This record gives sequence, structure tokens and C-alpha cells, in this order.
Amino acid sequence: MPVNLVATPAAELFPVPGVRWGITEAGVRKAHRKDLSVLLLDEGSTVDAVFTQNRFCAAPVQVCREHLFQGFGIRAMLINTGNANAGTGDDGLVRARSTCIALARLLEIAPEQVLPFSTGVIMEPLPSDRIIAGLPKALDAAKQDSWAQAAEAIMTTDTVPKAFSRRVSVSGKTVTITGISKGAGMIRPNMATMLGFMATDACIAPALMAGLARELAEGSFNRVTVDGDTSTNDSFVVVATQQAGHAPITSWASAEGQALKTALMEVARLLAQAIVRDGEGATKFITVRVEGGRTADECRQVAYAIAHSPLVKTAFFASDPNLGRILAAVGYAGIADLDQSRIDLYLDEVLVAKDGGRHPGYAEADGARVMQQSEITVRVVLGRGEAVDTVWTCDFSYDYVKINADYRS
Repeated sequence: MPVNLVATPAAELFPVPGVRWGITEAGVRKAHRKDLSVLLLDEGSTVDAVFTQNRFCAAPVQVCREHLFQGFGIRAMLINTGNANAGTGDDGLVRARSTCIALARLLEIAPEQVLPFSTGVIMEPLPSDRIIAGLPKALDAAKQDSWAQAAEAIMTTDTVPKAFSRRVSVSGKTVTITGISKGAGMIRPNMATMLGFMATDACIAPALMAGLARELAEGSFNRVTVDGDTSTNDSFVVVATQQAGHAPITSWASAEGQALKTALMEVARLLAQAIVRDGEGATKFITVRVEGGRTADECRQVAYAIAHSPLVKTAFFASDPNLGRILAAVGYAGIADLDQSRIDLYLDEVLVAKDGGRHPGYAEADGARVMQQSEITVRVVLGRGEAVDTVWTCDFSYDYVKINADYRS
């Protein structure tokens, strides 16, 4: 069961002018499953994206990077589930490019204006013939109000479709932001999420679009982890269709720019946190906040050490306040000159450790009470400076092993 996560009703997902989704069944891996989506963009839209830092990246990631670099202007994306087209060598590149060519012909655009995305099983040939055969049906189904269906169509081991919308006023005009993501396991994106697509009709100067996806990812998707694994296919795309009708935003420092970026980041964080809430077998959503570091990087280093520890994660699943495991993770996080006598540890509002040792007022019953909750905050104070950073994670349950053991069957 996901942790305090329900699907956003379709009526609460706002269409973004200039964006249409078409979804169909292509039989990529299983019959009678919506597994092929096309995302169509009006001319004039601008696109930014970030991809996995896994050096063994999938064929579609390689093709996306090539097409974005060539700068023709992206007009379409195609997404398949069931097959990752990763670990497939030159054949995978040929198949990914063939799907771009096929969609480009149908739309009468250049193949370089199409971005391909795949998710699913690794090291199996992409059934590009089935994908190509399904494209006409996907195009026929294309509509502005299909975000909910698209969120379902990109799922693999997810149990809940992940989609959120927000609206914000910019220079007196209503601007819409809607996004979807998928992911439940193999999550430490190290850039974004397994797959994420976010669009807005805001008018954003091209110079500001460059790097926007990375900045949003840094504040959201780069702060989540389920199991510490970085996928071969991670991709996060941000689209601005430029159709909201306000004067283009030319500075994020302006009042309009700040309002828009705040709303964009809110949607990105909701999408990222939804992945953790729907982590494979998760029963608890855990916020790890590290304060008092010299730099944000070392705070994040400590937070990830805690969030990745199987011993910590299994203790949370068992509701066992075996909190020495957290202190051990802090100690092996890799800060060479860490002074343990300055470290404080909190579990929600409960002070567990003070100045590196058990707080005299700490009662294990208080720790057990917090550990029973479905949402928990771990707060570590390093006593080294003023920097702060936060990571979101989940526990490890029996179901995590079962889901991953049975994944290909």
C-alpha cells in the first residue's frame, strides 16, 4: 500500500494549452495494457531535460541527448513501458531511432524533433515493430485532457498513477502547470526520476529554459531514494508551450519569475515524493533532514547514508527504535573530521541523542511511539556550520524483496 498517496482525480489535472497526450495498447510486453503514449507539442514550445548519470544508459537516453543537442525544436515524444531498451547495444539504438522516424513521418516533422523514452525490463530487444504499429492509434487518441491516462500508461511496478497540477497568476494571466511521473523501485535518480514529464503554458525566455530541468530536479527528484539504485533510463523533461499570453519571463529573480518557479518546484516535489510514497513495498514515508553542516553537500551526504542503510530502513519497517543504526550511518557517511561529541539526533520532536550520546531524558517508549507513525522525520544536527539539506525515503518491507524477485515473471 502506498503511504498516504492517492491518485489525483482526472478533473483536478488541468490541460496545458499546446500539449496533447495520446495513449494506446501496443502489446510491448503484455497484451491488453496501455503501454504506448505520444506527447504532442505545438510549434514554438521549448523543452529542457536531464537524464540518468548511470554510465550504462539506455538507448532512448542516448537518442534523446542527440536530438536535443541538434536543436531542431522538439515537437513530439513517445514513451513505452514494459521494455527499457537498455543493455541492447547498437541494435537498441537502431530500434529507438526507427520509432522516432516512424512518428516523425506521421507528423511530417524531422526525426530529430522526436524524443523516445522507454521503461521496463533491461537487456531485452525493444519490440519496435509493435510500437510503430501502435502509433496511428495513439495519434488518433491525442487530447489535451489525457494527463490522468498518461500517468497510468507510464507505470511499471507503481501501484498509484502520479500526477499533479497547479495554477499560478503571472502578470494577471493564469498559468497552468501539470506533471506526471513513474517510479517505485531502482530509485536513487541522481538527476531526476525514472520518468517524469512536466509542462506549463508559461512564457519563459529560452535562456531561462536552459538548465531549468536540472534546477527543478536538484530540489526534488535529486532528494529522493527508495533503494539507492540509479536506473539506466532516468529522464525528466520540462516543457514550456509559451501560450499563457503574458510577457516572457526573462529573470527568475523577478516577482513573476519567483512565483512561477515556486509553483514549478511544488509540482516537481509532489511528483518526486509520490515515488517514495509508492516505493516498492513501502509502509512509511521518512524525511531525513540534516542541519548544521559546513556545506549542503555534506548534509546531503549524511542524509543519503541514513536513507540508504538497509539496517535503518528495516528498523523503520519493524517500528523498532534501534536508533543507534542512524548514528552509525552518520559516522560512516564519509566526513573525515566529524566531531561526534557535537551531534544531536531527533526523531520527530523527540530528542534521542545529545552531544553524541543518549539524551538522559530519552525514553524508548517515545521513540517507539514515533516509529509507529506512517510519516516520520529524522533530524540530525552536526554542529559544524549553518548548512541544511533534506532527503526523502521509505522503509524496506518484506514486499520489496518479493516485488523485485518476481519482477520479470
